[in-house]
Amino acid sequence: MTEKVKKQILAVRDTGRTNMFDTNAVQRIALEMDFFELADFLETERKAYSRFILTGEG
Repeated sequence: MTEKVKKQILAVRDTGRTNMFDTNAVQRIALEMDFFELADFLETERKAYSRFILTGEG
């Protein structure tokens, strides 16, 4: 996971618009915010995304 993706995850979280485990909503918000790297990451690396949400490690 790149630093850019981590920053994008945190930016989506900071909006407070969704539960961060609702990956479909996170992906939709990411696209609305032009966070294409995060949207792609969610397509291929959901386990790594979940691990980051749970532990902060990525």
